[in-house]
Amino acid sequence: MTALLTATTVRRPTWVRPQPVVAFHDSRAPHADGSPPGHDHQAKARVAAGLAALLGWDYAGELHQLRRSDAPVYLVPRETLTLAEARRLGVHGPTQVFGGVVPQAFVATKTITHGAAPQSPVPLGWSGAFGRAVQQAVLPGCSCFSIADARRAALRLLRRGAVRLKDPGGVGGLGQWVLHDGAELDRVLASLDAQAVARHGLVAEINLHDVTTMSVGQVCVGPWQASYYGSQRLTRNREGQEVYGGSDLVVVRGGFDALLRRELPSAVRLGIEQALAYHRAAESCFPGFFASRANYDVAQGLDDAGRWRSGVLEQSWRIGGASGAELAALQAFLADPTLRLVHASTHEVHGGTEVPAGAMTLYDGVDAQLGRLTKYAFAQTHVDN
Repeated sequence: MTALLTATTVRRPTWVRPQPVVAFHDSRAPHADGSPPGHDHQAKARVAAGLAALLGWDYAGELHQLRRSDAPVYLVPRETLTLAEARRLGVHGPTQVFGGVVPQAFVATKTITHGAAPQSPVPLGWSGAFGRAVQQAVLPGCSCFSIADARRAALRLLRRGAVRLKDPGGVGGLGQWVLHDGAELDRVLASLDAQAVARHGLVAEINLHDVTTMSVGQVCVGPWQASYYGSQRLTRNREGQEVYGGSDLVVVRGGFDALLRRELPSAVRLGIEQALAYHRAAESCFPGFFASRANYDVAQGLDDAGRWRSGVLEQSWRIGGASGAELAALQAFLADPTLRLVHASTHEVHGGTEVPAGAMTLYDGVDAQLGRLTKYAFAQTHVDN
């Protein structure tokens, strides 16, 4: 006779939720010739691996190489995700991603920084409320989705002085033109693809000189939240051109409120307040938006009338050039729970250099386009807290 199994004789299985893994995601196709990815990809993948170590989770490498498993994935995407992409990749909130999610792709570009021209065609999901909310936090300007609207907007701004026209897809100062009169404006507009402008837009804003660009940002990773302000450095590449050379950040444990409690120069405080206004407006005006990594470039300088101005230029809700410094700061906060403030920096050296002891190497090699290049990051904790 078969004995009956009772609750006391059955060993119930113990289900253990798998530990998450961290994966880097680059939506671009691999090089057709099988050559390794460039310096930017490799450096950001190195930051993703560092985030895995910070969280105490395994690093799975590239998402497309990840074998199917039950383990939750903490994603580090190279670009800001749209809501549709996030859902497809299983990202539903800021605890699952290092970066951000926007309802439509244009929300991650410079176009949202300014309101649209009156009666101008705008993309589906455009928020007029956002432009109004950030008006005091940005420079005078306008976003346009036709050549004709861009011409009208730029001509209005030219009455105040020089105008900077921007392609929203430009990175690192590329795709920008400083214009001084209508003739220069017409030459630039004639060189542009009208259909591309209709799809992606153009930004026109007043041009500043004697400019400093401040970085203001915040990261939330696992139990850590850190906020910062800082500046960018320039260096020269092998062709002698000035290019991004790294960032120097003052990082505090906590949110923007912790940053604003510090004793700060008035210009720095204003830049932080403007970035915070931009951040809060995005949260309230774009349904579905969230970001665990947010960085804002704030320009401060003189317009052509000699008036000092300050305003947010653009946002970055994705892993960026300063993320090595962000990671170094979080590692310092992990190592010392009493630490409230650190100085963290990233460095990009063309021609190569020896990485200082204790620094985290992000890239050290020969890039196919830039040649010898070294990138590293570190944090200094021997500062006044």
